[in-house]
Parts: sequence; C-alpha cells; structure tokens
Amino acid sequence: MTDALLPAAPQPLEKESDGYFRKGCNPLAQTGRSKLQNQRAALNQQILKAVRMRTGAENLLKVATNHKVREQVRLELSFVNSDLQMLKEELEGLNISVGVYQSTEEAFTVPLIPLGLKETKDVDFSVVLKDFILEHYSEDSYLYEDEIADLMDLRQACRTPSRDEAGVELLMSYFIQLGFVESRFFPPTRQMGILFTWYDSLTGVPVSQQNLLLEKASILFNIGALYTQIGTRCNRRTQAGLDGAVDAFQRAAGVLHHLKETFTHTPSYDMSPAMLSVLVKMMLAQAQENVFEKICLPGIRNEFFVLVKVAQEAAKVGEVYRQLHTAMSQAPVKENIPYSWASLVCVKAHHYAALAHYFAATLLIDHQLKPGADEDHQEKCLSQLYDHMPEGLTPLATLKSGHQRRQLGKSHLRRAVAHHEESVREASLCKKLRNIEVLQDVLSVAHERSRLKYAQHQDDDDLLNLIDAPDIVSKTEQEVEIILPQFSKVTATDFFQKLGPLSVFSANKRWTPPRSIHFTAEEGDLGFTLRGNSPVQVHFLDPHCSAALAGAKEGDYIVSIQDVDCKWLTVSEVMKLLKACGRDGVEMKVVSLLDFTSSMHNKCATYSVGMQKTYSMICLAIDDDDKTDKTKKISKKLSFLSWGTDKNRVKSASTLCLPSVGVARPQVKKKLPSPFSLLNSDSSLY
Repeated sequence: MTDALLPAAPQPLEKESDGYFRKGCNPLAQTGRSKLQNQRAALNQQILKAVRMRTGAENLLKVATNHKVREQVRLELSFVNSDLQMLKEELEGLNISVGVYQSTEEAFTVPLIPLGLKETKDVDFSVVLKDFILEHYSEDSYLYEDEIADLMDLRQACRTPSRDEAGVELLMSYFIQLGFVESRFFPPTRQMGILFTWYDSLTGVPVSQQNLLLEKASILFNIGALYTQIGTRCNRRTQAGLDGAVDAFQRAAGVLHHLKETFTHTPSYDMSPAMLSVLVKMMLAQAQENVFEKICLPGIRNEFFVLVKVAQEAAKVGEVYRQLHTAMSQAPVKENIPYSWASLVCVKAHHYAALAHYFAATLLIDHQLKPGADEDHQEKCLSQLYDHMPEGLTPLATLKSGHQRRQLGKSHLRRAVAHHEESVREASLCKKLRNIEVLQDVLSVAHERSRLKYAQHQDDDDLLNLIDAPDIVSKTEQEVEIILPQFSKVTATDFFQKLGPLSVFSANKRWTPPRSIHFTAEEGDLGFTLRGNSPVQVHFLDPHCSAALAGAKEGDYIVSIQDVDCKWLTVSEVMKLLKACGRDGVEMKVVSLLDFTSSMHNKCATYSVGMQKTYSMICLAIDDDDKTDKTKKISKKLSFLSWGTDKNRVKSASTLCLPSVGVARPQVKKKLPSPFSLLNSDSSLY
C-alpha cells in the first residue's frame, strides 16, 4: 500500500510536480487511510441526520398530548436511538482500524493507536471579508479577491493533508494564517457571521460556532492526529524508524498538551481537557513502547546485566499503560473513549508486565554466580530490580544459592504466565481486537514461550515452596517527554499584508476614512517632520503650513503619496517620495487613528443557521449619567458661529506657540467629540 496511489485521471490533472496541488496535500490520493477518512466523513453525516431526528422526536414528545401520538413518538425514538448507537459503533470500528495506519513493512509487532482527523464543512470567507475590508479598512474589497481565494484554497487543502512532514507544515501554516486573519478581521466586540462546523473525531457529533477559536483548536487537534499517523507509519524494524516514531508521538503529545492548555473551553468532547489529558498519556505511552522496541531491536543477549535492563524497561512500559488504563476508566472519559482502545491498552499493560517477569526469571534461572564474577555489581543490580526482596531472601545469598535463584525465577514465570493469560483473555473479549491477527500472534507466541520455560523447570514440590515474586522496579534509559509545537520554524506570509502592518492596521483599531491632502512645500519646507517605522506618522506639524491648511493633523498615518502605497515604507523612503514631488504639489492620503472605546459601538448580534444576521439598536457607551447630560448641553449650545469662534481661538493660540523639540504640545487639540461626531464618523460601519 502506498501513500499516493493516484487513480486514472485526465492528463491536465497530473500536475502535482508543477504545483497543481499544494505541497503537503493531494486530494486525489486513494490510499487505505484516505478511504477510511472518507468513510468517517460519510458516517459523520449519517450521525448528524440521526441526531437531528432524535432532537425532533424529543421535542415532539414534550409538546404532544395525545396518548397514541406519544406512544408512536416513543417507538420512533427507540428506533432512532438504536440506529445512532449502531452508527457510533461503526465509527468506533474506524477508530480502531490500526492496521490501515501501520507501517507497510511486515513486522511482528504490537499495533499502535493513531487518531483520525477531524472532518469539517466548507466555509465561504469571501462575502464577510470583503464587507469588512470595505467598511473597516475603507479599501476596495475586489482588490483582495485573490488573497481571499488563497485563504479558502489553503483551508480546503488542510482537509486532505499528506501523512508526512509536508502535511504537518501545511496544517501549521494554516494555523499561523488563522492568527493573521483573527487579528485583521475578527474584532473582539462583534461576531462576523462565519459559521465553522467540525465533527467530533470520537463520537461524530458536529459542533458549530461563529468563533474562530473552534477553527484554530480543530486544526491543532488535526496536527496532533497527523503526528500519530506518522508515528504509526514508521518502520519499526529499523533504528531510524523507531527514532522517528518516538519523536512523532512526543510531538503529538506536545501539540495535544498545547491544545489543552491554550483552548480550555472547546465545545467538542474530543478536545475537552479530560479527554486531551488521556490522549497525551496515550501518546507518551506509545513513545515509551517504541523506546523499549529500540532496545530490543539489535537482539537481547542472554547476559545478566542486559536482562536486568530489559526487564526494567518492559516494566516501565507496563506501568505507563496501566496508568493510562486507569485514566481511561474514569468518568467522564470512560463514556466516550472507544472500548477497543481501552481494551488494547489493558492488553498491553498485562503483556509488558509479563515480559518484565519473564526476563527477570531468565536472568535468575539461566545465570549462576561463577567464581571471579563481579559479585558486588550483580548484587547491586538485583537489589535495584526490586523495591524489596521476598521475605527471608537477600540479594547476595540468592545469587550464591542455585536453589533460591530457581525458586524465585519460577515465581516470576508464574506471574508472567498469569499476565499473559490475562492479556489473551482481554483481547478475546473485544471483537475488534480479535480481528487483528498480528496482535493475536504476538500474544500467543509470548504466552507459549513463558509457559514452555516454566514447564522445563517445574518440579513436583513447587507447590510446597511457593515464593511470591515481587514487583519489578520500572526504569528507562530514555524518559519520553512532550515536545511542544514549534510554529516559529514554519514560514507563513500574511495573505492580507497589503492592508498594512498588523501592529496598526488590525481589527482592534479604528481610523477615519483616507483623506486626500494636496499641498506644496514652501521653499523646500514641508511644514512637518516624520516619525515611526511602517507606517510613517506626521509629527511636529506647523499649523500654518500648506499641509495643515489642507487638512493634515499631527499623528496622521501616511498611507499613500502620489498614489504610491506607503503603509510598509520607512521614514527615509517616504521622505524620498516627498522630495521627488515637483512644483505641482504633493498628493498625500492620510488616516487618523480613532479612540477605540469611543468609536466601537456595543452591539448585540444573534445568528442562527438559515436565518439572516440582525443587529440590535446602536447604543453609545457612556457610563456616567452626569457626563451624558453635560455632553447633551454642550451639543445644544454649539452653533456654526461659536464653532468658528472656537476654531479661530485654537488657531490664534497655536500661532503664539509654534511646536518645537522639547516643547509640550498645546492641549487645545484634545477636544471631547460630541455624540453627533461619533455617529457621523462611524456611520459607514452599518
């Protein structure tokens, strides 16, 4: 099975090398994994239909008063519930289809558990983003059609990522792009009306929100899921493959941990803190299992110290899987975790515990303390193998006594056989695990090996000399740990960088519409200086200069000069453009930053699927009643005559004190805007 087996297609579509598909994505790939994902998407739609039917039946049951109608509704509700249960069991079957995700190389290894990707519905950004660009940034929205199309294409590509590092980079680039989009187009004071729908990867139940956080959290989950699929695909018969598997599962744990710590109120159950904690433990347990396989890969030499090390490594794997099974058995995770996952974890906990006791028995039975051997080292290793020795035994005496070694070794074999029998029994109880042939083969071979070794050393008086084998202390030479996602290593360019630097031109800030300022430089003097760095601001403006009389204000951001976009230009570059203007004068466009609290109205937005978006009446946010009364009084007293008088007063004051370096700016410019000016300045928003 290959990862990119293309179906027969017309020649024009075979352009992957020419950039027809995005790197890290191939929607035409027909592999077992993609077919499985398509089945998951179809099941999600069926589950959605069943959930809607159940909701409708429950609502009808609440309002129905006729006895026959209620009985009929109860009957239909029972059918819908049974159908929904069957669909969820079928989805669980897809979740345990571990064979599809395993390495293509034939290997006699225990299968690993990957996560399936979350499915989503199509999202149309075009209308909402175009409207926002027009109303918020006062720019022609049709100039950004290509950027919006790129964003939608990138999202569509993220639905079918390739199972490699290119696929991970694709998802990460979209996640970073969502950060840019959120800053540019999603203000904290309003809903944008874009509905994001994602399906729970474990239950298939859809979750819909207008919040971009659901989109970002779901992409993060899919990054972690893709890492798990990469880890299960690694060739576990090579050292490089096992190193890759350990790294992939540690990175998957890091992404899921980051998701749990960053997005704490996700409505989807597969991304709840309790479930994510369990999934992180599961990824780390599988990474620890791969560490054990790395140690066993060259072959286990039948030497005392090697067997001590391998026994403790196996005990470590059994311990982490036992802790994971305990976490899976707790509410509320128990109700939603796939039963086959919990069963496989329990099987592995007993299997690796059995291996630990088998290797401990081998080092005790097959190795006798010979003259000239390092007694102190062997005594130290044996004492560190247990928390405490069995009653009446000491490490050195046990090493010197062949009878004690055999008795203690056989007690370990009895425990190994008991654990093997329990692992085989657990695997037989789960229908999905019974169908995984490689798992059944591994368990039966390990069970038979321990049983035969015990039969070789079994004596008639064993029942009279029973020794309880102590638990083996878990220890590992490579403690696995989470690797947090490194988004800084992924290069992603803001699609909408033409709007200007994000530090200024974002959804959190408001400006006046661009104003055209036509002025001339008198004797080479512009009448103002420049400051800032992309975008450049007007600074130290002479109130009598040509630019000020044309409408320029101190603090204005220069957005264009002679129709040349200046949002990303530095002070020196803007100065060159100004000096290059001839005697005809300078045509400059500027915007003024508005106070965010006064310019952003408090709005109540309600949105429902299939209904038009509506806004409540615009209300000005003025907290103090006294201030409201004063503002109203001032607005009534203002007239054109008094306004002109105030303007002349400001002008005369400014002529008496020209601005210069180190001199405070006149405070007369900081006037409180009237409610009418607030309404007029933001009327274009609605």
